Amino acid sequence: MIPETAAFETSEDAVLGGRLRLRQPLRGHRVGHDAMLLAAATAAQSGEHAVDLGAGVGGAGLALATRVPGLSLSLVEIDTALTRLAAENAKLNRLDDRVQAIACDAEDIEALARAGLAPGSVDRVLMNPPFHDARRQNVSPDPRRRRAHAAPPGLLGRWIASAAFLLKPDGVLTLIWRADELDSVLAALGDAYGAVAVLPVLPGPGRPAIRVLVRALKGGEGDPTQLPPLVLNDAEGRPSAEAEAVLRHGGTLPLAGL
Repeated sequence: MIPETAAFETSEDAVLGGRLRLRQPLRGHRVGHDAMLLAAATAAQSGEHAVDLGAGVGGAGLALATRVPGLSLSLVEIDTALTRLAAENAKLNRLDDRVQAIACDAEDIEALARAGLAPGSVDRVLMNPPFHDARRQNVSPDPRRRRAHAAPPGLLGRWIASAAFLLKPDGVLTLIWRADELDSVLAALGDAYGAVAVLPVLPGPGRPAIRVLVRALKGGEGDPTQLPPLVLNDAEGRPSAEAEAVLRHGGTLPLAGL
């Protein structure tokens, strides 16, 4: 557990075209496209229980709960100050009757169980883990931003293992990761998951993917499939209609329809 740090300034920002309001630190990691894409790629139904691992201030999970009435949601975040903000954001958006924020390390399955997240009890897990390698890339001097972005060795595999611990048989994991490390994601999923589907995210037409959205079924079978990419901007650098439908209008991505 990371203890609550000194007080910090926050802003209140509108995302999803004003459908969701989030209080978040002015400095450090801030909710962006990745969180909204993750929510849009996650399927869920009323009456299910979803867990957002490494939730931060709750951006991705709350975007999902906004889209799916009746969804029960647990926001798991190691930073207690951000956990407090996540709880406040659930209340701010009138979702606190079905959303709980839990201060817990996503890698600690015993702590997750003590917090009430029993093994094999969850329908959906979504996560946007830190994915920069501090050994090879420059990382932020801001400790909160660095913790949100820089991954120690093996973190992805440990988070995926936590998701397998939480998910029911045939439960679904959805995650977002660096496109150049897709092989690492597939390796980390291992034998615990199958029916893997991948959606690349491109910054513009003809450019290399910068992110991959990955959906995997606990205990599923079948070879990985790749969906047509999402292109964020057109040739002139303007947001594409497909991206606007997701990031501004709260639409879903094809992964959520599988």
